[in-house]
Amino acid sequence: MSGGLPVTPVTPVIPGFHPDPSVCRVGDDYYLACSSFEYVPGVPLFHSRDLVHWTQIGNVLDRPDQLRLPVDSPSSAGVYAPTLRHHDGRFWLIVTVVGGGGNLIVTATDPAGPWSDPVPLPGVPGIDPDLAWDEDGTCWCTVAGVSQVRIDPATGETFGPPRRLWSGTPGAKAPEAPHLYRIGGYWYLLIAEGGTERGHGVSVARARTPEGPFEPCPANPVLSHRSTDDPVQNTGHADLVQAPDGSWWLVLLGVRPGGGTPGWHVLGRETFLAPVTWEDDWPVVGPLTSGERTPAAPFSDDFDDSALGHCWISPRHRSPEHCTTKERPGWLTLRAVGESLDAPDVVFVGRRQQDLSCRVRVGVDPARGRGGLAVRLDESHHYEIEADAGEVRVLARIGPLRTVLASLPRPDAGPLTLGVDITATEEPRDPRTGPDTLTFGIEEPDGAFTALGTLDGRYLSTEVAGGFTGRVIGMYAASGTVHFDRYDCTPVPDRYTSRTS
Repeated sequence: MSGGLPVTPVTPVIPGFHPDPSVCRVGDDYYLACSSFEYVPGVPLFHSRDLVHWTQIGNVLDRPDQLRLPVDSPSSAGVYAPTLRHHDGRFWLIVTVVGGGGNLIVTATDPAGPWSDPVPLPGVPGIDPDLAWDEDGTCWCTVAGVSQVRIDPATGETFGPPRRLWSGTPGAKAPEAPHLYRIGGYWYLLIAEGGTERGHGVSVARARTPEGPFEPCPANPVLSHRSTDDPVQNTGHADLVQAPDGSWWLVLLGVRPGGGTPGWHVLGRETFLAPVTWEDDWPVVGPLTSGERTPAAPFSDDFDDSALGHCWISPRHRSPEHCTTKERPGWLTLRAVGESLDAPDVVFVGRRQQDLSCRVRVGVDPARGRGGLAVRLDESHHYEIEADAGEVRVLARIGPLRTVLASLPRPDAGPLTLGVDITATEEPRDPRTGPDTLTFGIEEPDGAFTALGTLDGRYLSTEVAGGFTGRVIGMYAASGTVHFDRYDCTPVPDRYTSRTS
């Protein structure tokens, strides 16, 4: 796909930190799974009838006996690149847990769950595993590299050593994210290559058998935005699906860099959609298809339910002892473990930032502790506004530096409303301008917002922090017990208007 700024900027079909999409169709229903890295519950699962409007219906790895990440595991480790398939009346999901057990398979009859206990795959090396079945029922597992081994998906047994299939385009780094399909008279092997940064792309090869030999497409890469001025970059890690009307589609990841040079993406890698046609038995990928351009709906949670909704995530673990909506009706109660967001065991409950511009407000009662509202990328990159019984302060952690940007005494130790306004940069005139600004403050009972400090958003971007995740906005406890009585997120329309799922 060639470059050139489109007339209307393309928006993702699942905005925010939802990378590595894998999709399957059952009848008129589509299901899609994404990577979750260090966050639990793992592998968010979505449903759609049109490939554009998606609703999260659960998380695949939602129990400690399915996913238990070490407290000291680094950010951007954890759950990598699931493949979701439907075969023989069951849903199958294969995934890699980096630093927590390697490759595994879980199954379900209902994609909303419950999903089974994991079947480990000790004989399957590498990451980004894929599942495909041939006509006689043989199951092939293909992994990044790209290599393949025959497996029994019910037991995890492997048959023979992995064998190399195809290494992608000569000179292109990191052949990964393989997906194998039987379409017509060929087996197609779709891969990502070029690295998951600006050089990312999608290439394809075909063979008459699932074991090869594979012939590369002469038009590879069939999708890439490298070396273009397209506002969606890093396009890759794709999966094919056929619609009931016979049309073909590609789900893929991409990012929306903002600001000046080199451009900073802050929401992580998002899920996009593109049409596919066929020429000479090769897939031809069309322009990206936009999600809704209407203003996104506000999101609100008053924590009246006995359990948290599917969209709430936490780094590495979430214990009912430290996170509950049952102790104080209508409130989320967090009990501190780690002393700050710098700690890997911090008690934090957040939601992926899905809109480039938005306003978030949180009601908090810190009378018995210290905590507040944070925008988190990882332990070394986060901004927060926190309160205790005597003070409100705005803090920033940027790499090795940690500072208190502003503080304000509290004459009243009762509940208060903390907030952050995130404003995307529209058209930077200075190439050094960051992608957005984050203004933290207190909302008064009459709705007036008292700003305490504004920070440059570039330092909470992947280009600065590294890794594979995006921003998560949520609540935390740094000492004692902190209660939260609501969370409101209001999108602010801008030139990249996205929608909440």
